[in-house]
Amino acid sequence: MSWISIECLAAADRHAALCELLEDAGALSITSLDAADRPVLEPAPGETPLWPQVRLTALFEGDYEPAALLALLGAAGVQALRCTSLADQDWARSGQDVQPRHFGNRLWVCPTGAAAPAPDALVVQLDPGLGFGTGAHPTTALCLRWLARNPPVGGEVIDWGCGSGILAVAAARLGARRVWALDIDPQALAATADNAARNGVADCLRVVPADGLPAAVAADLILANILAPVLVALAPQLLDALRPGGALLLSGLLESQVPEVLAGFGTALRFEAPTIDQGWACVKGIKR
Repeated sequence: MSWISIECLAAADRHAALCELLEDAGALSITSLDAADRPVLEPAPGETPLWPQVRLTALFEGDYEPAALLALLGAAGVQALRCTSLADQDWARSGQDVQPRHFGNRLWVCPTGAAAPAPDALVVQLDPGLGFGTGAHPTTALCLRWLARNPPVGGEVIDWGCGSGILAVAAARLGARRVWALDIDPQALAATADNAARNGVADCLRVVPADGLPAAVAADLILANILAPVLVALAPQLLDALRPGGALLLSGLLESQVPEVLAGFGTALRFEAPTIDQGWACVKGIKR
């Protein structure tokens, strides 16, 4: 089956009206994206902010005749950028960028079924499903590089906010004795369980809801690749789950947010200098 994609621009105050117009015209889906590189980072709970200028992409069935809609948009003063015919594809998978990536020493992340890129490669095979995390984003890459340099051999590891499970699986493949993968999203938990089985580490990797970690767990290493406000909110739980002398690896925060996040942990941790990649930071702290 084919599709018709129509892209147009709208000011934020006209966004709702334009979405209604497109829906009335038969749009099957509407995607709203930033049109002018003005990112909205970490909105407050309950808020759904928009960029000053929004790029909307409406998807219609392949036999849709767009002429009437394009004329209607023009009459409304809306700039139509392009009208494109698209072949069918697996849209959920196509949005996940999974390419072979090397993160230092022997560690590679590769799409499921890809050949090993080197004879001695330690490969994490990844099918991200609907969970976030392919190694492409700097925050995930920073954590994977750290793991490659500091393999948690024999350790108890927690991946807090596991997403696709990429960090949890990598820790298991790098020799962790047991890994706990936590997330609030059931789809992330399912993706992590699938990726653990795919990589042969299901026996040592426990997938549990965020509130399901046993109280007796005292981790040698906690990986927390989550947004800055969430890291601060989780600080008491992260500290409770970490043994004295254990390492907490914080990522998912911008370089400018490092002081605020570290302050949220008080004096409980001895932090090292952050590692920076494209404005994103990764910080290791040792529990006193």
